[in-house]
Amino acid sequence: MGDFGPKVDAISVLVADSSHMQTQLLVAALRRRPEFRVHYCLLESEAILAAIEQHEPNVVVIAAERDLSSIRSVHLSYPEIPKVLLTGNADRSTVVNAFRAGVRGLFCFADLPFRLLCRCIQCVHEGQVWVSNGQLEHLIETITHVPSLRVINSNGHNLLTRREEQVVALVADGLSNRDVAHELGLSEHTVKKYLYRIFDKVGVSSRVELVLYAVTRGAVRNAEWVPA
Repeated sequence: MGDFGPKVDAISVLVADSSHMQTQLLVAALRRRPEFRVHYCLLESEAILAAIEQHEPNVVVIAAERDLSSIRSVHLSYPEIPKVLLTGNADRSTVVNAFRAGVRGLFCFADLPFRLLCRCIQCVHEGQVWVSNGQLEHLIETITHVPSLRVINSNGHNLLTRREEQVVALVADGLSNRDVAHELGLSEHTVKKYLYRIFDKVGVSSRVELVLYAVTRGAVRNAEWVPA
């Protein structure tokens, strides 16, 4: 690890990557910019956390594809430090999981030039979020779709339909029948019918028992919209 010496008012940036050659190229490019003071480390949670403790960066730039465990570990330990994910793949799954893991910016070299990476780092350092229009659409689609909660029996078999799983997820979040009906575009009467059917399948007799059952035997599914 190392840097070329401090620059006054420069943004301290830590770059973590598993490719030594790629890291050297990226670090060299960033060090040519006077607004940055750059450090680097391997793409391993322990190495990143040690480098953060040593260098106290303002922004962490992590080059990763599918495995976002390093970002999650860093975010749990240092939620106040903005993180940028460098990736060659900006599909919906990558975008959504990256922001869930704690990134403030997602940069795809396949779509954007290096100069915009510099702007990305500056933006997240200033407290903004860096996301393209296409990536933003992925995020909006995800938060506007309704979550569902997979409920299983002791043998691991699904007990409920996808729509019933959505009802359980919303009830577990504390929504009333009226609110559940509004979220799913159903009538309150229909929601009550769903609940009675769910109670019968799961073997409970109240919303409280249903929530406890869901917490102990449920698993969150990816958000989706199930037509009425």
